[in-house]
Amino acid sequence: MKSFAIVAAGATLLLSGCATTIRSDVTAFNDWPADLSNKAYAFTAPPPNEDTLEYRSYQVLVRDELGKLGFSQAADGSHAALLVGMHFKTVDQPVRVLTATDPFWPGPYWGPAWGPGWGRYPYYRYGYRPFFYDPMFYGPLEVEESVRHQYERQLNITINSDTGRKLYDVTVHNVSRVQATPHVMPALVHSAFAGFPGQSGVPHQVDVKIDATTLKDEAPAAKAPAPEAK
Repeated sequence: MKSFAIVAAGATLLLSGCATTIRSDVTAFNDWPADLSNKAYAFTAPPPNEDTLEYRSYQVLVRDELGKLGFSQAADGSHAALLVGMHFKTVDQPVRVLTATDPFWPGPYWGPAWGPGWGRYPYYRYGYRPFFYDPMFYGPLEVEESVRHQYERQLNITINSDTGRKLYDVTVHNVSRVQATPHVMPALVHSAFAGFPGQSGVPHQVDVKIDATTLKDEAPAAKAPAPEAK
């Protein structure tokens, strides 16, 4: 028996899969001043419904990346010359997968398809296989439907001056089968500041290696529910 998968059209094909690399599409716009001397910043308050412990843990990731670039978080009560905002979202995108089994697949081919004495059909290990497939003679394909989850994530980080001037606005987009956002977010935050501030408005891709243990979190394919009887 030979099985092959048919993935529904329109599904995103760029997946991290079983690799240890997170590939993200990054676009950053900037109007960064060359003479910026005060790099003290404060985080803007998120909307109440987004102010979660998860959100605050990602602020720590942003703080660490900014620290590498020479920025410092302003102490309570001190003046911050910059305001840093962050927003992220994760969308589950189920992908329909059809696995079809060919009941006639006989095994490896043992000889040329059109050699002398071979007749009309090529010879295989367990029989003859015509170049056309007719379910009237060979039976229908056995098809099993399953659902594989892909997770689309988007991270947006902004840096504005305390006067409201927009200085940096970056969007990071990633699609993978890793279910837990905390496993992926360090790579997304790192990608947001790779080559900072970079060329304004030029889309590019950033690859970041992640710990292989996070791959255990990859969402497996699940059998699709049977259609309801009418």
